[in-house]
Amino acid sequence: MDPRYEQLAKNLVFYSMDVQPGENVLISTIAVPAEMIIALMRCVRERGGAPFLDSMDERLRREFLLHGTKKEMELIGAMELNRIRHMQCAVIIRGSDNIFECSDVPDTQQRLYNDAVKVAFDYRVNETRWVVLRWPNKSMAQMAQMSTENFEEFFFRVCNLDHSRMREGAEALKALMESTDRVHIKGPGVDLQFSIKGIPAKPCIGHINIPDGEIFTAPVKESVEGVIAYNAPSVYRSQRFENIRFTFERGKIVEATANDTKAINSILDSDEGARYIGEFAFGFNPYILSPIGDILMDEKIAGSFHFTPGQAYKNDADNGNRSQIHWDIVSIQRKDYGGGEIYFDGKLIRKDGLFVVPGPDRLNPDHLLEG
Repeated sequence: MDPRYEQLAKNLVFYSMDVQPGENVLISTIAVPAEMIIALMRCVRERGGAPFLDSMDERLRREFLLHGTKKEMELIGAMELNRIRHMQCAVIIRGSDNIFECSDVPDTQQRLYNDAVKVAFDYRVNETRWVVLRWPNKSMAQMAQMSTENFEEFFFRVCNLDHSRMREGAEALKALMESTDRVHIKGPGVDLQFSIKGIPAKPCIGHINIPDGEIFTAPVKESVEGVIAYNAPSVYRSQRFENIRFTFERGKIVEATANDTKAINSILDSDEGARYIGEFAFGFNPYILSPIGDILMDEKIAGSFHFTPGQAYKNDADNGNRSQIHWDIVSIQRKDYGGGEIYFDGKLIRKDGLFVVPGPDRLNPDHLLEG
């Protein structure tokens, strides 16, 4: 057994989900080694829980999405909902030898599936203690432009970070965000203004997804005005997007362009809520410095923020926006990416990716990497 597997499994079961005696834990995997699943099962049983397994393959998933009927997908959704209602915790680990495996699945089929499983997905998000992560493989190493061995070392270093070191700074930033009305973000190609008044902020320090290191809220739905040109590429629905630029009026994306403008507008036309923002978040994981094409890592990039079209998180930072999509798109504001500033009610909070106010400044890399 690779000791890194054992450490990761322990972190997920003991810290992230905090499994309690008698609880049922769903272990849902795609392309994850049996040794890692066994490590998770053993940790769950060590805590007195009961593990339940669900394994899938990306090629099989593609085949189902390509040819599945509405009736079949609705039955899958009902089965997923029935299962998750019996769970108190869930760990979802996704690996893929080809992140573009489902790139030829038509949007109509993808929407059918998303609609069918949305109730089960919402139940898992809102009613269980869950954690999500990717699994390192050659495909991810290629996206990161790293050797397989070096990428694995990077992955386990990032994921096994002591996330508890983020707690003090995250709580200070949460208090600051929850006392703020107006936000102004400036930088190359970015001039955004919106309100976050009255909407809770949620620190993410290793309990929801791994690797972690963000705090999110949501803008008042119709308050967003201005433009944003994202400087990080984004892979969504098995398609890579670059040079994404949105223009907002009264909260709505009224103009969207990218390397594939037709495709990005098709996604934003999925439903009414897809053109409104459901999340605004800071990223601050000190080990993640550059995009690798995987959003669970990219959204945590040190010195970044993400501004997310689609669904807001119920029970956390809810601005009332509802959608079948939730697309975290990242902009990096460190000096090496062009810099930028974020103001709260006219006061400078973060400059060039570093917090400049006491309390939140403990989320800067020099503190998180101490010792």
